[in-house]
Amino acid sequence: MTDQSLKANRLEIARELLETEIENLHPEERQAIEQFVNRGRVARNVLREFDERLTFGQRVADQVAKFGGSWTFIFIFLGTLIVWMLFNTFVLARQAFDPFPYILLNLLLSCLAALQAPVIMMSQNRMAEKDRIQAKHDYEVNIKAELEILQIQEKINELRERDWIALIEMQQKQIELLERLLAEADARTRQTLKG
Repeated sequence: MTDQSLKANRLEIARELLETEIENLHPEERQAIEQFVNRGRVARNVLREFDERLTFGQRVADQVAKFGGSWTFIFIFLGTLIVWMLFNTFVLARQAFDPFPYILLNLLLSCLAALQAPVIMMSQNRMAEKDRIQAKHDYEVNIKAELEILQIQEKINELRERDWIALIEMQQKQIELLERLLAEADARTRQTLKG
């Protein structure tokens, strides 16, 4: 079988298995079928490809979000707040630069929240995009795997059908042979009874 006829055969198998015209499918599905027809690989590390395209700012945002969402950050943050309040309340009791109700601390916390929130949201949006890319890739791999499994199942059914035909032919020959042996045995029995 030539390479071209093999591709045409796999294309026809894909049409039959999907029970639809390939041209009517979504572009991603069509791409997976083309990979099936060309016997190409679909599996690849899309997460590594995604990470390689990140800019410096996106990498920094991811690290900030990673640190900002950690227990380490929470403990450091709580420790800093407690030290700030204790220092301004007891150590610098008379000349505190930020006395109770800690207006400067509130301003710093507001600024931190105002800067940290968009960075975390950017990182979350990127993670959502990463998840969408992974899901799309998984879908393409699943389509190709399904086509491969269906093709294998078709081949197994063809082999089973061919084996059944061969088995029936063999059984028919055995029946004919048994009938001939029975006829010969019957003829010998009659001959023995006559003679």
